Amino acid sequence: MDETWFAPVRAYCERSDGAFWSEPVNALSNAAFLIAAVAVAWRERRAQRPDPAVRALAGLVAVIGLGSFLFHTLAVRWSLLADVIPIALFIHAYFLLAMRRFFRLGLGRALAVTLLFAAFGFGLEPGLEALVGPAPAAATNGSLAYGPAILALVGVGAGLLVPRQGGPTPARYAAGTGLLTLAGLFALSLAFRTLDRTLCASLPLGTHFLWHVLNAGVLCGLLLTALRYRAREG
Repeated sequence: MDETWFAPVRAYCERSDGAFWSEPVNALSNAAFLIAAVAVAWRERRAQRPDPAVRALAGLVAVIGLGSFLFHTLAVRWSLLADVIPIALFIHAYFLLAMRRFFRLGLGRALAVTLLFAAFGFGLEPGLEALVGPAPAAATNGSLAYGPAILALVGVGAGLLVPRQGGPTPARYAAGTGLLTLAGLFALSLAFRTLDRTLCASLPLGTHFLWHVLNAGVLCGLLLTALRYRAREG
């Protein structure tokens, strides 16, 4: 196998060397994703109707935690893929679910919109780099890649609150306000991810572990929002 896949990666403040437990707090804080996955699975099992989509995404949340644990312990190139791929899968799978469940789009239209969103998301960072160089990505410690996810949360949440004849239903209002609140929490978690290396000198532990804990709460909230909406709207 190409040795570059085993090249060491030091991406966050807590890591001081190549040892397995060089990032104990970053590694162990991934337990928050496992707790979130179990909480969602428990709520789904208690729902009046099974919700296979939410159940599958809860499993993906657990995979996110395991993949991130691998990266924060092994800290090599291939383990970075184990970290970022499940996150990307969740973002786009949830977006597809939102198009289908919240906006009642047919499968074809929902897939088309999701593909457009994916193209925007994957093209944003390379596009900005071509225009202004790598400064934006470097300044945000790679957090720029999550900008489209925040925009999607705000857009979907606001879309559910758009005035319609008779106003939004209680279910749409609850989902819309919930997603906007989660967008704010996600922005806060992203701020901790972004500031991690900047604060190294004054805070050797870093702040990346807070990204894990808060982001696990965001993913849990997203799935519970979808679960509640289905129960209310049918």
